Amino acid sequence: MAARAVGIRAVAWLLLWEAAGLPSIPATAFSAAPTDTGIRATCSEIILRQEVLKNGFHRDLLIKVKFGESIEDLQTCRLLIKQYIPAGLFVDPYELASLRERNVTEAVMVSENFNIEAPNYLSKESEVLIYARQDSQCIDCFQAFLPVHYRYHRPHSKDGETVIVVNNPDLLMYCEEEFPILKCWAQSKVAAPCALKNKDICQWNNMKYKSVCKNVTLQVPVGLTIHTTLVCSVTLLITILCSTLILAAVIKYGHFSLEVLCFS
Repeated sequence: MAARAVGIRAVAWLLLWEAAGLPSIPATAFSAAPTDTGIRATCSEIILRQEVLKNGFHRDLLIKVKFGESIEDLQTCRLLIKQYIPAGLFVDPYELASLRERNVTEAVMVSENFNIEAPNYLSKESEVLIYARQDSQCIDCFQAFLPVHYRYHRPHSKDGETVIVVNNPDLLMYCEEEFPILKCWAQSKVAAPCALKNKDICQWNNMKYKSVCKNVTLQVPVGLTIHTTLVCSVTLLITILCSTLILAAVIKYGHFSLEVLCFS
């Protein structure tokens, strides 16, 4: 009924237009314009998955990106992941430099004045750029690897654990040739280095993607405030005991010589 009413109104406007002696309007002017939803419906989805490997205070963050297009079209494209590191974690820039030399991963710190020794409550969020590589086991996949480490947290009064949330990253893409995915899912332009060893700046496309998990959560063990007195007392006693044993060993087994210098 709605489509019929629209057609009747269109015919009425044409009759009034011709009666006034005005130039005729092309019939295509009343045709429905293609919607953005219709265009995106033909596009394949970009799937991103974040995984945390290993146990303990030193973890590895693995990011996998899967395209629904042929890898032949992706060969002219580069993928850059802008990962946000929460205050409860840190990335060691010296470790990244070592991994780059060994060609293990291509990642670089963006944040300045970064202190890897600072505790959680004296730190802030940082940023890392990771240049993803094509996955040899998946024809239309990319993956990126980043080592992360827990910071020390304030002790809690009751709960012995705290939660760190790692938000999903920004997915940036740069293609030398036209690529359908760019038209489908490109949201905005972002300026970033073209390559890790290149100082040139490229305009990357900030891509819209579908994440398998909303965010990654990590549980970090923390101390309890009720144990403060016990921990301080035991630490002090062990320090005194070890210092006494070292001093006794030096006195018993050390060789001392006294040289007297006489000046005339």
